[in-house]
Amino acid sequence: MAIPSIEILAFAAPTQPGAAPPSWMNFVPIVAMVAVFYFLLIRPMQKRQKDHARMVETLKPGDKVVCAGGLHATVVGVTDSTVQVRIADQVRVDVEKASVTSVKRPE
Repeated sequence: MAIPSIEILAFAAPTQPGAAPPSWMNFVPIVAMVAVFYFLLIRPMQKRQKDHARMVETLKPGDKVVCAGGLHATVVGVTDSTVQVRIADQVRVDVEKASVTSVKRPE
């Protein structure tokens, strides 16, 4: 069912010739831009942050991880804010949980 175009034009047009449009119509473009920014920028960033926090919370010994600097390592121990990783034989390093960018779990 098509919407009659006369009703749309009647709604958008001022009620009297030469009269200014309603003041709330000035805010419609601003609200539209805020909605676009929210759905294109803010919401996906929040989703990535939640996914990263969930990934970091599920770290366990034996997981193979990649850290922010490109360091490939194996998790040896996990504390509240740090992860102890093994980068070579007899070489263990403590890194912040936030610096773990991805986890490669064995299948």
